[in-house]
Amino acid sequence: MRSLFPEIKPNKHFYLPVDPPHELYVEECGNPQGIPAVVLHGGPGAGCEHYQRRFFDPEIFRIVLFDQRGAGRSKPHASLENNTTQHLVADIERIRTHLKIDQWVVFGGSWGSTLGLVYAESHPGTVLALILRGIFLCRRHEIQWFYQEGANRIFPEFWQDFIAPIPEAERDHFVRAYHRRLTGDDELARMAAAKAWALWEGRCATLQPNHAVQEFFGSPHIALSLARIESHYFVHDSFLSPNQILRDSYRLAELPGIIVHGRYDMICPIENAIQLQQAWPKAELYVVADAGHSASEPGVTDALLKATQNIARRLARR
Repeated sequence: MRSLFPEIKPNKHFYLPVDPPHELYVEECGNPQGIPAVVLHGGPGAGCEHYQRRFFDPEIFRIVLFDQRGAGRSKPHASLENNTTQHLVADIERIRTHLKIDQWVVFGGSWGSTLGLVYAESHPGTVLALILRGIFLCRRHEIQWFYQEGANRIFPEFWQDFIAPIPEAERDHFVRAYHRRLTGDDELARMAAAKAWALWEGRCATLQPNHAVQEFFGSPHIALSLARIESHYFVHDSFLSPNQILRDSYRLAELPGIIVHGRYDMICPIENAIQLQQAWPKAELYVVADAGHSASEPGVTDALLKATQNIARRLARR
């Protein structure tokens, strides 16, 4: 299996002001004259990780990473003000024009796949290709599966820790109950809810237990932004109309795409990827037989590396 490219440091990084109060952390890596590619992290609210630079050959790609509103190193941390899907799509365009990039490859996983799809459907002319992992279409039944009834049957012992902060009377709608605590004034309750929410996701992200993934999700800085922003989005149906992504998939018709999905993804079940590929026949679907949701799993990493190299070859021929 392929290994990640060697560690690299950014060529430059900066803060880009967008709608107040937000300033986005943006960095560029790799070849300044290379194929532009933008990395869209998950969550929403998780922030970029250093290893995400390493899915691309730095001799071939100009790699742009940024932390979405309220996430990672962007400021202010965990802010929900002016934070919607439409704001994030506008931010991607703002970064593209600021960097004077005409078109770029869009690379994203989980929520990053959601955002990448909405962006490409809104601005298809700016997209060279999409590489998407762990497809999340943000439909109500997907939220219901992971936060109410479904995944709890696969991970019942982890589920008990997830439901612990929520009183029995509020357990008919966990997303709403968590949102109340994560946006409330009680700091102790807010942090307890954030850690329980984030740890549930981290524990379910891999086929085999991965302590590094769980530690990332459970760290206070990540847990707070992830839980607050995710619950904010999910309680508002991710600021999308019902089935919007599949409904508008005709706008992707001429775009090449590669979809990578773990067979045993318990956060975003594989039916999401199959339904997307059926709606977007030009996309190629690769199912990783021995993986869950995380990009750090060996089979998923290998497939994503193959995808970036595949797209590089296709664009070179063009």
